[in-house]
Amino acid sequence: MLNDVIKNLLAEVAGIANIPTAGAFNIRSNGKSAGRNSTETIQIVSKEDGSGIDIIIKPGTKNESVHIPALISETDMHDVVYNDFHIGDDADVTIVAGCGIHNCGSGISQHDGIHRFFVGKNAKIKYIEKHIGEGDGNGQNIINPQTHIIAEENSYIEMDTVQLKGVDSTKRISSAKLADGATVVIKEKIMTHGDQYAETSFDVDLDGAGSSAKLISRSVARDASKQLFRSKLCGNNACYGHSECDAIIMDNGIVAAEPEIIANDVDATLIHEAAIGKIAGDQLTKLMTLGLTEKEAESQIINGFLK
Repeated sequence: MLNDVIKNLLAEVAGIANIPTAGAFNIRSNGKSAGRNSTETIQIVSKEDGSGIDIIIKPGTKNESVHIPALISETDMHDVVYNDFHIGDDADVTIVAGCGIHNCGSGISQHDGIHRFFVGKNAKIKYIEKHIGEGDGNGQNIINPQTHIIAEENSYIEMDTVQLKGVDSTKRISSAKLADGATVVIKEKIMTHGDQYAETSFDVDLDGAGSSAKLISRSVARDASKQLFRSKLCGNNACYGHSECDAIIMDNGIVAAEPEIIANDVDATLIHEAAIGKIAGDQLTKLMTLGLTEKEAESQIINGFLK
């Protein structure tokens, strides 16, 4: 049975209110499995050393999903997990991961999730990852996700990651190696406040002919929080890569962007765009003339920006 704190985290992170009664899932609670189920086409198997799970999706699996959230409700805990996804050729599935921490103590609650994706030919993956932190203690919530992708010919991977509250420190590392015709799209939305720190690192090797990558980061840095965005696109064949970083700074927030694009082939097309700045005064004025307070106008602008 899950307690109310874990249930609330599960609903926020994975969109489910309790342990499901069907479908493929593995719910990790305070470093242990709190529930697991495999299906005929999606198998979830513990690693022999107990450090994580293997998710094996059979070739041709269509219109199915698997949930693998990690939840922490204890203080002074460091949870590390290694999950490997083996996606068969021609599969089309949705994977819902993410981490939620509720820390009411004075210690550090930390989750490091290292995920590797081995994506078969012509497979299509939608990967959703949401991170939140909460609790009324003075301890820290730390979440460090890693996602490493090996994509075979003509596969498509879309990552949608969100972190909007309560995480004191995060280092988000993503990498991908793309074969002929493979595509990766990575979208992230981050908001930091207080003294929080967020660091993002994207590293994509476009090895195959016709491969493509699109990296999109939208972030808001409030109070005295700091953010660092790094991206590296390496075009090793006739390919297309586009990296985009848009950030709003407020109060005493700091945002730094460090893009890198490397073309090792005459037919590689690589683009980087970055924009960092405050909310435009005319935007605030327009909304305030409609009856909103300044804080309400700011909130509406930020919500639209991170939508």
